[in-house]
Amino acid sequence: MTAVVPVVTIDGPSGSGKGTIGRLLAHKLGWHYLDSGALYRLVALSAMRRHLDFGDAAALAAAAASLDVRFTAAAAGERVYLEGDDISSELRTERAGDAASKVAAVPEVRTALLKRQRDFAVAPGLVADGRDMGTVVFPDALLKVVLTASAEARAMRRHKQLKEKGIDVSLPDLSWDIAQRDARDANRTVAPFKPAPDAQVIDSTSLAPEEVVAHILNWLGNVGVVSERAKG
Repeated sequence: MTAVVPVVTIDGPSGSGKGTIGRLLAHKLGWHYLDSGALYRLVALSAMRRHLDFGDAAALAAAAASLDVRFTAAAAGERVYLEGDDISSELRTERAGDAASKVAAVPEVRTALLKRQRDFAVAPGLVADGRDMGTVVFPDALLKVVLTASAEARAMRRHKQLKEKGIDVSLPDLSWDIAQRDARDANRTVAPFKPAPDAQVIDSTSLAPEEVVAHILNWLGNVGVVSERAKG
């Protein structure tokens, strides 16, 4: 496929900071933003609402293809509606994340969501984060970034995020859960998580989000695609 609209992909494991970086970068550039993980979480929540068997690939693919979802901007942040219900808080729970990792391993689900993800690439540009954005969804992206971080740092970040949302979870349990997700993402048969050969890799373990964004803006500047907004 030919990338007519400039796309920056940010891939990485759970807790690497790709969501935070993706949103900051999109805001700096004045571009659109795709959180691909949210789509898989939505499929998982839709499947649970319908009491679908997670082993039924056809049923999960049908749920993915017929997602009734709406994203809206709000003063307190983006709100997400599934079948008319505000599920913004539920979407970010560990339960949804674990279920999303399972449905993301189903080839039929990934196929069903592929066009929907690519449709996010509209002018003036797109920042897309996930695990296969640079390898499968946008292989011709202008810039591909892979974020890494130590397992300990990723668990601590996620623990802090959940605590701030009033969700109580133990750090050891969270570390185990992240390890399980990493294993599923790396070993699934379709689109396993791996860096694209032409990706720029950033270890975010000891970097602030603003420092990571600065690195990415520098790379974009080298190819002449930094908006006036981003320079300010």
